[in-house]
Amino acid sequence: MRAVITVIGKDNVGILAKVSALCTEYNANVIEVTQSVMQDLFAMIMLVDISSLNKDFVMLADEMTALGEQLKLSIHTMHEDIFNSMHKI
Repeated sequence: MRAVITVIGKDNVGILAKVSALCTEYNANVIEVTQSVMQDLFAMIMLVDISSLNKDFVMLADEMTALGEQLKLSIHTMHEDIFNSMHKI
């Protein structure tokens, strides 16, 4: 099982490190990361393996959202099944 984490907001030092640290806390393995900085706007998409989570997925999603609020970023965590359903043609 995998999840997609998106991060958007004003660029700042340590965004990737803080999101990755929270993944580590939940035992979510980062598989792939794509990020861009356009002027002062930070955008990242992270694919994580959630098959070995040590806590509930909903708790991870809620903590990512809270981290986003703390950092003044939009962080959204979506289970792969939901992501695939939303993007099927």
